Amino acid sequence: MPTFTTADATKLYYKDWGSGQPVVFSHGWPLSSDAFEDQMFFLAQRGFRVIAHDRRGHGRSDQPWTGNDMDTYADDLATLVKHLDLNNAIHVGHSTGGGEVARYIGRHGAARVAKAVLIGAVPPVMVKSAKNPGGLDISVFDGLRAGVTSDRSRLWKDLSLPFYGYNKPGAEVSEAVRESFWLQGMMAGFPAAYFCIKAFSETDMTDDLKKIQVPTLVLHGDADQIVPIDDSAKLSAKLLKNSELQVIPGAPHGMCTTHKDMINERLLAFFKK
Repeated sequence: MPTFTTADATKLYYKDWGSGQPVVFSHGWPLSSDAFEDQMFFLAQRGFRVIAHDRRGHGRSDQPWTGNDMDTYADDLATLVKHLDLNNAIHVGHSTGGGEVARYIGRHGAARVAKAVLIGAVPPVMVKSAKNPGGLDISVFDGLRAGVTSDRSRLWKDLSLPFYGYNKPGAEVSEAVRESFWLQGMMAGFPAAYFCIKAFSETDMTDDLKKIQVPTLVLHGDADQIVPIDDSAKLSAKLLKNSELQVIPGAPHGMCTTHKDMINERLLAFFKK
């Protein structure tokens, strides 16, 4: 399996398909690069080089105790970009991966970046505070941590329902998609499954968003139960200097799977602008 080694000697797995302008994908918690395969296969067939790594602690990558924080995630992404010597790259991040992309550009600059896409992304910051009164109460994230420590296998099964909107009346539930979510979740190591919750919920990326000047597409479903749109995409679009907000009616957090054809076409259209 192709891997690259980070500054702290952690080996991370990555996929690298096709040829052309590079598109780099950063996945959400607790998943892996497999979560983006629908987009990667579609774009690789249309003249793009698509690359995605399994974040440290997730998927087929090493499972270190340390480094499960947004700064390190961004540094790991920068290492991948340098390892493959990518230039004029389009960075696409879903959920936690959206935070990774924002922190990567905010921390390492945009010299190698052409465009960015934030899909159901966690920025600016998820947790409720005096500065962020519209956020989610810390009890929500404490509940996730409790689920990880008590029975994370059950947590992944339960979480797959709101993740894909399968708990909505009349929803057409795919048990196969739920099983894939569970499998990817179980591949994540215990430290990453637990510590990443703090990283994606409490990291404030307001300043990172303000630094991003490349064209940025913000995609979000208005039925997202995991990262509510009002305190994420709508705020991010205002902070970004060159953004386009596209709201997908009725789409859940996992819309890269449930609405994959629509997401694929919107990505392609944005890339070709």
